Amino acid sequence: MRELTEQDIDYISVGASVLGSGGGGDPKVGRLLAKSMIQKYGPVNLISIDELQDDQYVVPVSGMGAPTVSLEKLPSEIELTNPLQELERAFGKKADVIIPIEVGGINSLYPVGAAAKLHLPILDADAIGRAFPEAQMETFHLHGLEPEQVAVGDEKGNVALLKPIDAYWSEYMSRALTVQMGGSASVSDYFLAGKDVKGSVVNGTLSLAREIGEILMHQEDYDDVFKALLDRLNGFELYDGKVTAVTRETKQGFNFGTAQIEGLNNYRGKTFNLEFQNETLVAKEGDEILATVPDLIVALDIESAFPITSERLQYGSRVKVVSFPCDPQWRTPIGIETAGPRYFGYDVDYLPVEELQGKEK
Repeated sequence: MRELTEQDIDYISVGASVLGSGGGGDPKVGRLLAKSMIQKYGPVNLISIDELQDDQYVVPVSGMGAPTVSLEKLPSEIELTNPLQELERAFGKKADVIIPIEVGGINSLYPVGAAAKLHLPILDADAIGRAFPEAQMETFHLHGLEPEQVAVGDEKGNVALLKPIDAYWSEYMSRALTVQMGGSASVSDYFLAGKDVKGSVVNGTLSLAREIGEILMHQEDYDDVFKALLDRLNGFELYDGKVTAVTRETKQGFNFGTAQIEGLNNYRGKTFNLEFQNETLVAKEGDEILATVPDLIVALDIESAFPITSERLQYGSRVKVVSFPCDPQWRTPIGIETAGPRYFGYDVDYLPVEELQGKEK
């Protein structure tokens, strides 16, 4: 167990935005939220999966909705904690530990704010290992754990308790409520014993996010910060380029869009696309697929090396686009069925990024 410092929050906000694969919300929002709640309510302890007891109850706290909305519609304190407390009433038990449902700029730190207010520890793990746009895209689902009851709340204090038949219906029902709640809401969708959490999550992701953030915030320690990042995550450079056009639409509680990118440096004369639904789904050169979900695809600012989330991509952005292998749980048949390119409407089979790039790490 260790206490999260404000410096940890800074590092995690940056590193989680890399692992968010273009989604998971704006890191500045998550950073300000977590720090303000810690300053008001006190520190948060981070515990490892080894410290989690079998009989402790673990509950996720996460934001749902279009990341563009979260830039203007900030969560309130009651929005952070009402859904978790509604599940406590529904199950007749108290939560012992909070877990992030995914790694992303907001969604890694959103639960830190809730943990501070409720004086609960947060688990150094999450249920994705990156960010994904839909609620069934969680490792809990891959291991046969379905949400029995789901609570959704907004900044005004409205709370709804849902009883979906499976994770897909959890997504449909929660998303519809989120749209009606103004395009963003808070969700707690599981109430699990520690024994069920062990083996069904991605371990150490907050620590990994912190490590990545420290690399990017101390670039003077590296001859080539991009190489340091790629080496740490076994990643691949896809291309350098300048964003020449972005189409973006917010609908059904998601950001959908495409960024057109003109190659720079060694990639001059080539044209690339990034396509996203909150998170980046596909990187292409013309019709050639360079990387797809569930592997991570990230746009890094060429000058600062900091990640640029999908809602921040704009004309003139100069980016280095990179890709990292996803957690092995997503490369299983059920993982690919749940979050592979065909699920998102692409008529291609999933191939690991290392195969698409023709090299092994």
